[in-house]
Amino acid sequence: MTVPDPTHPYPLPEHQRSCVFLRPTITSEKIRVGEYTYYDASEDAGSFEDERVLYGYGPELLLIGKFCAIAAGVRFVMAGANHLSSGPSAFPFTIFPGRWQDETLQTFQTHTTSKGNTVVGNDVWFGRDVTVMPGVTIGNGAIIATASLVTRDVAPYTVVGGNPAQLIKQRYPAADVELLQRAAWWDWPIEIISAHASTLMAGTPADISTIAGQHVHPM
Repeated sequence: MTVPDPTHPYPLPEHQRSCVFLRPTITSEKIRVGEYTYYDASEDAGSFEDERVLYGYGPELLLIGKFCAIAAGVRFVMAGANHLSSGPSAFPFTIFPGRWQDETLQTFQTHTTSKGNTVVGNDVWFGRDVTVMPGVTIGNGAIIATASLVTRDVAPYTVVGGNPAQLIKQRYPAADVELLQRAAWWDWPIEIISAHASTLMAGTPADISTIAGQHVHPM
């Protein structure tokens, strides 16, 4: 029996647009994605880079881990969307070539601060129509509820939702989260992942820790 080929963008030929492995579709050096992360492109006219990553004009990166599930309508707003708001006007004079740009470029460069890269961990599930704002870090195993606006960091193995997104619940106690973080199942050899996929879906953090200790590395 075979497992999906992470270098092939369409693991479900009969549903090509609804399940697309993201990594083999990326061309931008500013977007880096781990293996087996997929997104639903059924409502997109263009690529992930065209439809899902907005205002990626600056040096900031979008970093997404392995085994993430990204539903239709999820958007990542990058730092290029920010307007300077340190003075009375937030109008972006600097984007218009000519005198406006010449007069304001130094002011823009002096007063602009970057929030840094947008970082998504491994095994993160995004519901439909989520918007992620610039510079956010989302931890491993997090779940982002449908239509949420993520404006701040999300802790590993938590569920958040709303506008702005707030903590709904912690998926596991802190000790179990530590076990899962140390086990890092997304980095196991694919043969080990495949052999224990059922446990990954329905087992306990202790089960995952045990598998890691027996087959991958001492815990």
